[in-house]
Amino acid sequence: MSLHPALRAWPRDRRDALGIALWTSDEIAAATGGIASGAFQCAGVEIDSRDVRSGDLFVALTGESSDGHRFVSQAFANGAAAALVSERIEGPHILVPDTSEALARLAAAARSRAQAVRIGVTGSVGKTGVKEAVFAALDRGSRGAAHRSVRSYNNHVGVPLSLARMPARSRFGVFEMGMNHAGEIAGLTEHVRPHVAVVTTIAPAHIENLGSEEAIADAKAEIFGALETGGTAVIPADSVHYDRLLVHAREAGANVVAFGRAVHAQARLIDAIPSANGGSLVTADIAGTRLCYSVAEPGEHWIMNSLAVMAAVQAAGGDLAAAGLALAEMGGLKGRGARHRIAVTGGHALLIDESYNANPASMRATLRQLGQTPATRRVAVLGSMKELGDFAPGFHAQLAEPLAEAHVDYAVLVGDEMLSLARELGKPGAMPLAAPFAFAHCEGPGEAIAALEEFGLTGGDAVLVKGSNSVGLGRLVAHFVDHGR
Repeated sequence: MSLHPALRAWPRDRRDALGIALWTSDEIAAATGGIASGAFQCAGVEIDSRDVRSGDLFVALTGESSDGHRFVSQAFANGAAAALVSERIEGPHILVPDTSEALARLAAAARSRAQAVRIGVTGSVGKTGVKEAVFAALDRGSRGAAHRSVRSYNNHVGVPLSLARMPARSRFGVFEMGMNHAGEIAGLTEHVRPHVAVVTTIAPAHIENLGSEEAIADAKAEIFGALETGGTAVIPADSVHYDRLLVHAREAGANVVAFGRAVHAQARLIDAIPSANGGSLVTADIAGTRLCYSVAEPGEHWIMNSLAVMAAVQAAGGDLAAAGLALAEMGGLKGRGARHRIAVTGGHALLIDESYNANPASMRATLRQLGQTPATRRVAVLGSMKELGDFAPGFHAQLAEPLAEAHVDYAVLVGDEMLSLARELGKPGAMPLAAPFAFAHCEGPGEAIAALEEFGLTGGDAVLVKGSNSVGLGRLVAHFVDHGR
C-alpha cells in the first residue's frame, strides 16, 4: 500500500524514531552498569514510595537516616513497574552497587540521549517562579516538548532525579538549582551542563552559611562553570553584584545577556504599567526587538522576572510570542504567590500564599505588593526567615519599615526570630511617619491561626502569608482556605 503524498512529505525528525517509554530495562542497565532481572518498561522515575504511580521506576536511595529498600514493597503496591536497588529483591529490578551513583548515571544518559536545550535557573529569590515561567513559555512554543524539574527539586538528589525523568523526545529541559553552601551549585551544574544559565537575583538568603552577599554571588555564579560551549549567562543588570557575576560569566566563556532597567541591559525594561487583572503591561527591548506583553503575576519583582524569562527563551531558541502568552496566563504557585478568595464575614477576603520561602529581599517585595493591593484592610502574617545566622535580628527588625509602607492594619509575627521585629514595632515612636497598627507575636502556626481568627477577617481584607517553609505557615493557609470555601 502506497502512502498518501501528504504523509510522504511530512517533516521527519530524529525523535520520531525514539521509543515511547521513558526507560526500558535494557536502557537502564546500560546507563547504570546494572543487571536487569528481566525485560520491563518504565513511564517515570520516583524516589518516594508514597508518590509512586503506575509504571514508575522506584529508586531505593540509601542515606544516613533512611534506606529506600525498606519501602520497595510499598512502591510495588502503589504500581511501580520495577525498582533500582543495591540488594536483591523479589520483583522486576536493576541491581547496582550504589543507587545514588546509578541515579546520577541515569541522569547523564537522559541528558545525552535527549539532546534538548537545557536551561539552568538559580538565584536568591524567584528561581522557582522563573523556572516555571521559562518552562511554560518553551512548552507552549514547542507544543509540549519541554520538560522541567517539579516542585523544588533543586538539590543533589532532585536535580539528577529531574534529569532522569526527561523524555528522550524533549526539545527543552528547564532545571532549578539551589544551594545552602558554596560548592553545591558547581556539582548540580555538572549534572545539567546547561546551554543557558540564569541568575535571577542576589540577596542575603543562606547568609548564615556564606557570610556575605559577595560570597552568595560567587556561589550562585558556579552555575556558569559547566555551561556548554557557546552557552549564555543571563544575569541581573540592576544588581549591585552585576560586575561580580559578569566576571564569573566571562571567565566561563559565556555569552552574557543582562536583564533589567539599566542602559547596558540587553533585555531592558522600557515601561511597565498596571493592567486590569492586577498584573502588568510590559514594554521591553529584547536584543533590539521591542516587545509588548502582559504579566499576570502582580508586583515589580515579576516585571523583572519576565525580562529574565524573555532573555532565557531567546537564548534557548524559543518563541518569544509564545513566551508572552505564557506570562499572560501564569497563575501563582502553591506557597509562592497563589491567591485564594476565601469566604469571611461580610463577603470575601484575598489570601496570598507565600508560605514556602522567605528572605529579606522577598519579604520586602511581597510587602510592597501587599501595599499596592486594593483592600479595606491589609493583614500580614509573617514567619521567621531562616538561615540568616548572626544577621537575623537586624534583618527581622528592618521589616518594620516595609510593613509601615504597605499600610498594614494588623500583623501576626510567627517564630522566635520575629521577636526582633515585635520589639522594634513595640518601641515608642518606632514609625513616626506611619499610622500605628496592631500586631501579635506567636510561637507557631496554631497560635497564629487563633490570633487571626480573634482579629476577625471581613469582606475586602487582603492577607499576606509569608515565611520560611520550616515555620509551617502552609498549615495556616490550608486552614483558612478549607474553612473559607
